[in-house]
Amino acid sequence: MNIYDISAVDMAGKEVKFSIYKKKVLIIVNTASKCGFTPQFEGLENLYKKYKSHGVEILGFPCNQFKEQDPASNKEIEEFCKSKYGVSFHMFEKIDVNGKGRHPLYKYLIENSPRKKGEDIKWNFEKFIVDSNGIIINRFSSLKKPKSLEKVLKKLI
Repeated sequence: MNIYDISAVDMAGKEVKFSIYKKKVLIIVNTASKCGFTPQFEGLENLYKKYKSHGVEILGFPCNQFKEQDPASNKEIEEFCKSKYGVSFHMFEKIDVNGKGRHPLYKYLIENSPRKKGEDIKWNFEKFIVDSNGIIINRFSSLKKPKSLEKVLKKLI
């Protein structure tokens, strides 16, 4: 199994097969609308605008598992992200990133990450970078601001 065998449902209710992201560099991030790290949406959007023409995609996955900081409906989350932060990168329906209901994507990311392998997601806005061959390059904590990922992105594009 690899990342391209996985799919998820986007905010429009459409199942998205990750095989569409072959040959793309991915930033995958679990998000929340009512978190101290929520302003990272702005930094993520800035990275997306700057690097999407170079084959970078950002995939956002709202999650309500950390102090219930994303309790809204998918529609409300999508509207918030667009109106408050101008998010234009691909957002998906709310998922679980930990526990028995962990989404298969996060199961894959956690089990195959070269850093913190096997460790649960600690908080909102943890970020994974996947290269254009589907290999997980690194995992970054919530404390890492999106701008700090730029150096890694430049090496991968």
